[in-house]
Amino acid sequence: MKLNLQNSASSATVLTTVLLLILANIEAATAALPPFACDASNPTTKKYAFCRPNLPIRQRAKNLVAHLTLDEKASQLVNTAPAIPRLGIPAYEWWSEALHGVADAGPGVSLNGSIRGATSFPQVILTAASFDVQLWYRIGQRSKMGSRSRDSREDPLMTGKYAMYFVRGLQGDSFRGGRPLGRLQASACCKHFTAYDLDRWNGNTRYVFDAHVTAQDMADTYQPPFESCIHQGRASGIMCAYNRVNGVPNCADYNLLTKTARGKWAFDGYITSDCDAVSIIHDAQGYAKTPEDAVADVLKAGMDVNCGSYLKNYTKSAVQQRKVAEAQVNRALENMFAVRMRLGLFDGNPKKLIFGGIGPAQVCTRESRALALKAAQSGIVLLKNSNKLLPLPKGKPSSLAVIGPNANKAETLLGNYHGHPCTSITPLQALQSYVKNTRYHPGCNNVACSAASIQEAVAISKGADYVVLVMGLDQTQEREDYDRTSLVLPGKQYNLITQVARAAKRPVVLVILSGGPVDISFAKVDPHIGSIIWAGYPGEAGGVALAQVIFGDHNPGGKLPMTWYPQQFVKVPMTDMRMRADPSKGYPGRTYRFYRGRKVFEFGHGLSYTTYKYKFTSVPQKSLNLNSVGSAKVAKNFDSMRNVVVADMESESCKTMQFLATVGVKNEGDMEGKHPVLLYTRQENTTNGSPMKKLVGFESVNLKAGEKTEVLFNFSPCEHLSRADEDGLMVVEEGTHFLVAGDQEFPIAVQIA
Repeated sequence: MKLNLQNSASSATVLTTVLLLILANIEAATAALPPFACDASNPTTKKYAFCRPNLPIRQRAKNLVAHLTLDEKASQLVNTAPAIPRLGIPAYEWWSEALHGVADAGPGVSLNGSIRGATSFPQVILTAASFDVQLWYRIGQRSKMGSRSRDSREDPLMTGKYAMYFVRGLQGDSFRGGRPLGRLQASACCKHFTAYDLDRWNGNTRYVFDAHVTAQDMADTYQPPFESCIHQGRASGIMCAYNRVNGVPNCADYNLLTKTARGKWAFDGYITSDCDAVSIIHDAQGYAKTPEDAVADVLKAGMDVNCGSYLKNYTKSAVQQRKVAEAQVNRALENMFAVRMRLGLFDGNPKKLIFGGIGPAQVCTRESRALALKAAQSGIVLLKNSNKLLPLPKGKPSSLAVIGPNANKAETLLGNYHGHPCTSITPLQALQSYVKNTRYHPGCNNVACSAASIQEAVAISKGADYVVLVMGLDQTQEREDYDRTSLVLPGKQYNLITQVARAAKRPVVLVILSGGPVDISFAKVDPHIGSIIWAGYPGEAGGVALAQVIFGDHNPGGKLPMTWYPQQFVKVPMTDMRMRADPSKGYPGRTYRFYRGRKVFEFGHGLSYTTYKYKFTSVPQKSLNLNSVGSAKVAKNFDSMRNVVVADMESESCKTMQFLATVGVKNEGDMEGKHPVLLYTRQENTTNGSPMKKLVGFESVNLKAGEKTEVLFNFSPCEHLSRADEDGLMVVEEGTHFLVAGDQEFPIAVQIA
């Protein structure tokens, strides 16, 4: 949730971010291995209880583990699990990479056979900008072939909902939840648990970083997205992160993995370490005295599988030295095999199961490619549009100049952890389909732009009717294991943009590709730059989507899913995990909820080619009296405002106070548009630790010109008017609270005697 100055898909930005592992029955390449488990034609395996699909899965998993020797058990506790031929169990690879389309970066997937690629959806940060839960769910459904996703950025509600709906779609659950029989079509794994916000910054690395997090920030920032992913989304996997939190390695934290995830959130699945996150507990952090101690620490904490080899190498000796009981090993294996069984991998011939017929015809389908285009269209954000420069008139420009290092780079559109896309059209190629006389110059040698051919780019731009600059970042600037130390455009990009803009016949269009914010304050106020578009990393269909937005075949409706900070924000140490501002020490806070400094662009900012008008049409509650909420205790905070602890209220009281808030929305322009309606709350008098505002609901609507609709929000005062206190307890404070939608506000008076 804290701003991470790196790639939106890198591990450091997650909080709420979400990893989706596609668990497939990966067979080992050695000849002696069984092709699949529980072959009905094999008389040896037919007798095992774990091969009987009619038995409860936990009973089957327990039965399987009971057949294993200690050596076999240790061998299964790692991502590359070998076969157990005597039991007819094939090898299994837990690690596959499919961030937004299947990639062959990990050991679990190869794209060198009959299937050569897969649909590449936008990087998650752009998909999140759509604020469209139906879209997120549909991408999850299409991603069974497959995808994983993480990092939808700084708001805990939005990140949590992204995780929940994506996981439901991916695992085969219904949109509203309620998966039958606990079966899985794929297994989703939420990562990186928890407070994992730094990769490599100023000499600090994720492998040794100790994140000091207050109970307050943990309660209302770092944990809620994971709770949504695990409890509401019912993800079947969790990955514990490299870092420590308040001195304890995440993978060795019993309170985190067992008491919180399995206990409080009812998690029922496997917990894996990040790769080599167990070894560093001894080797880098020095938290454990011996390798066996590290193994004992993580197994006792509730971790099940190690991405790496540490558990395979040291579990047997840890048991023999009595540092950990074999029962803990059994528990871990039962969790792992239960997930494989829920996937149907112990139900006999996989060709007879739901995905048994998957082949080239089911990959890169027309439907998947259309969804990739819709995702890119829905996420693109129009940041500036002076004098309605956009959309450009179709058919009228006789010439177009396309300038910039990102204009003709298909790979840049894909972000990182990408595989082989079905197809990929660059922005330049897509724009050429609108204007035949299109001239192009990269302007820079690459995105770093240490060398720029500004005069050549200027010469091309002078003669064109319109100019589109495609600038920004790429994976050389923001990636995993690297944190950005600057928010401005790299190298000579600023010089290229400003000189081309001043030479052009009319104001130019500036397109920014990036995973994170960029300080383009100069472009925001420069009259020579008429329009600014942020397109994230928009995936295989990103070039087409951009051209459609620029020429008006699609009306942009995306909203920024993160705050765009000014360059001065880099002075804030990334090692400081605090959300709340501390003005007395010059600390500005983080995220739109608490940051008190200047912004380049706000969270939720996004323009359209049409205009929308809001009105609260129905809010039944104008006041709430919390004097009669069961056994709730009234307390005072440091600002002498009375509050009620939500956990002390009777659950029935919270349900009774819920109501529907109705927001009327009208498209008052002359163009159809897709539009996210964002509902916030704020307090009239914010106290120490209260957010300046917070998102409590959102819904995407599609309205034709002149059309209007009503959006219903289920409003729960216990949830939506509460904030975390210093002890991490959610409290509702007295005073006037406001519902906020666009420029409309509706007051609700909260009374506490």
